[in-house]
Amino acid sequence: MQLHSNGNLSEVSWQEFVLLGFEGGPETQALLFVMFLAIYMVTVLGNFIMIVVITLDAHLHSPMYFFLKNLSFLDLCYSSAIAPKALTTFFSSKIITFTGCATQFFSLFFLGTTESFLLAVMAYDRFMAICSPLRYPVTMRLSICSFLVLGSYCGGCFNAIMQTTFTFRLPFCNSNHIDHFFCDMPPLLRIACTNTAFNELVMFGICGIIVVCTTSVVLMSYSYITVTILRMRCAAGRRKIFSTCGSHLTTVSIFYGTVFVIYAQPAAAENMEKGKIMSTFYTLVIPMLNPLIYSLRNKDVKEALRRLGQTHTAK
Repeated sequence: MQLHSNGNLSEVSWQEFVLLGFEGGPETQALLFVMFLAIYMVTVLGNFIMIVVITLDAHLHSPMYFFLKNLSFLDLCYSSAIAPKALTTFFSSKIITFTGCATQFFSLFFLGTTESFLLAVMAYDRFMAICSPLRYPVTMRLSICSFLVLGSYCGGCFNAIMQTTFTFRLPFCNSNHIDHFFCDMPPLLRIACTNTAFNELVMFGICGIIVVCTTSVVLMSYSYITVTILRMRCAAGRRKIFSTCGSHLTTVSIFYGTVFVIYAQPAAAENMEKGKIMSTFYTLVIPMLNPLIYSLRNKDVKEALRRLGQTHTAK
């Protein structure tokens, strides 16, 4: 690693970083490896099955499941951007190139931000389906749904470009060791040899706006949904709606809760060990839980899985 003198500081050559990962001896590393691998395998399998089932079963070709399929795709990509490299850090190479680090960083913000927008879109979809059922087929036609998904990806891309550009233009000093198991904002800011106040302002500002806007859509949508449900006389209808909405609210709560702890408070960058633990939730655990939450609590998905199983058995 070449170092270049710059006053009293030495700037690390932008060729590679070292991911320190988690603390602990060989036994701890082995345990974490097995845990990460198991979670990643369940994540890949669960989200892949959701995508296949929704694609193949005609009964699930509706806006709600169109959005859910995109959510599964995002979760699959999100965990795949983090888990494979994290697994290698337990026993083999901890080195990640500058380009690889920037790519991972971009993917993190792109996929995470896109998912936050998509969760808001899914809340709006439930609002239209429950509160305006007569207008729903027109309002949420395929072209509109595709536009909303595309808009989510564009919003995620914009945030990722902004965060990646501002972060990787910083000079990194004295150490190329990233105290994390992937390239994230807080640990990168800690090894920068310049004032990072502007970067923190950009991160908290943009992420704060995104979180406030998307959570506002979710809260407003479910406020109207709650009022509509309370006015319903049919108990069976209320239970079905609560089941569907409960799955989405569970996903939203877990996702935004962990994002808030990591990014929406200035102290997040100070406690890296806490940050590592919380990061495992939104990079690995949440993508694993989402297909389980939607499949176990959704009667339509369970019936689709049963039909797909019967068709495969018949063949």
